[in-house]
Amino acid sequence: MSDVIDNPARGRFELSEDGSTAIADYRVNGNTLSIEYVEAPAALRGKGTAGRLMKGVMDAARERNLKVIPICGYAAAWLRRHDKYADMAG
Repeated sequence: MSDVIDNPARGRFELSEDGSTAIADYRVNGNTLSIEYVEAPAALRGKGTAGRLMKGVMDAARERNLKVIPICGYAAAWLRRHDKYADMAG
């Protein structure tokens, strides 16, 4: 298992596990990070990979003092379940 990495050239965060990569596409505008799309390949679904990816995205956003707008339905649902990040809603 590896850590979440920011790939700004592709506008996404990535988490590789078991030979596959989950991604969170994003856009930064000023001090706001919009999470546009979160996807885990079929091989990683149901293993918690997307949740670990979201935690890494949110921790990176907090480190950078960014507010977060979850455009993706999965990201929005994840944020509703994790009160620790409620103060970051944009």
